[in-house]
Amino acid sequence: MLYKEDWDDAMRRFEAWWEGEVIDRVLIQVTAPRKKPVREVKPLPRPEGLKTEGLGWILAACVDLWGPDPERIDLEFVLNRYELYFSNTYFGGESFPQIWLNLGPGVLATYLTGYWLFRTDTVWFRVPNPMSWEEIEGLDYDPENPYLKVTKWMAEELSKAGEGKFLVGTTDIGGILDVLASLRHTENLLIDLRESPNEVLKASNKIARIWHRCYDELHEIITSHQHGSCAWMGLWSPLKWYPIQCDFAYMISPQDFKTFAVPGLGFHCRMLDHPVYHWDGVGQIPHLDHLLEIPNLRGIQWVPGAGNPGVDEEVWFPLYKRIQAAGKNLVLNGVRPERIEKLLSELKPEGLLISTWARSQEEAEELLKKAAKWSSRKNRS
Repeated sequence: MLYKEDWDDAMRRFEAWWEGEVIDRVLIQVTAPRKKPVREVKPLPRPEGLKTEGLGWILAACVDLWGPDPERIDLEFVLNRYELYFSNTYFGGESFPQIWLNLGPGVLATYLTGYWLFRTDTVWFRVPNPMSWEEIEGLDYDPENPYLKVTKWMAEELSKAGEGKFLVGTTDIGGILDVLASLRHTENLLIDLRESPNEVLKASNKIARIWHRCYDELHEIITSHQHGSCAWMGLWSPLKWYPIQCDFAYMISPQDFKTFAVPGLGFHCRMLDHPVYHWDGVGQIPHLDHLLEIPNLRGIQWVPGAGNPGVDEEVWFPLYKRIQAAGKNLVLNGVRPERIEKLLSELKPEGLLISTWARSQEEAEELLKKAAKWSSRKNRS
């Protein structure tokens, strides 16, 4: 791969990681400025009216500026900005260059309703007025939805452009109950758990089926131009992988999580080869036992949430050990470089993924060498 010279080695380590194994060290992703660009890329002018140039939101900004119209969207500008970043970034360990098709977290709501509102660094999917159960029952997969069509077009064009150079990650389809909350509004859905439980479960089943149709169609498009799949969490798999989630779960009890969230999560885990749960915020800690019981849930990514100790703080270590003891992989994004040795003195390297950063390519390369030493059982005993 042009921007990732050791991609073959990284793929082998990922394949071992999904099986809970280690080849020679913990899976670690470290990015840093390159000593020398892979190639010279001259920046193209920024389109007038574009609300952001941040790479994470640049595709959403283009859809906002030009509408969901393939004939108007300037993908040359998007590719230019990404390749400028890729050329100047060292992707160490198992990090890799990826264009993520980010149209906002939970874009399935837009594929169902056509409602989409971009705000520089986020997208709103909550429809202006809550939908009735009758209206939700009438929703279905719509191949002519312009936002779905433009997502497929971007998936095709960007993955084709990335052949041999970078990967493309599928869009953030969303959590089943999170999408339903966009349609019903969160405060109503919380009441619905008590007053209309059967309607909640029925609508969740419908959303889950449409979710996987969208996923499968995007997966087929992207993997016709690249080997394997990736998404916003930064993982790669040779098979079907995706970050599954239920941010709505922050506000509900473990019993309600078991009743209303676990069936959809279990469905994901039957349909996907390598699902990883996005475990977001301290309000979801009470649901851990139910998560660990879901068959084929391959891993959990912990995100402490704003205002809480960082992902590498010792307060979370007992949770990490419970996850590892249950045979699930553990994804820790945003670990500070100086905390990696302590993490590896407490946790098993098997099934553990750490993402971090370095100030230079030389520093990143040295960190990878140290990680191999810290991963060995001899040095952890």
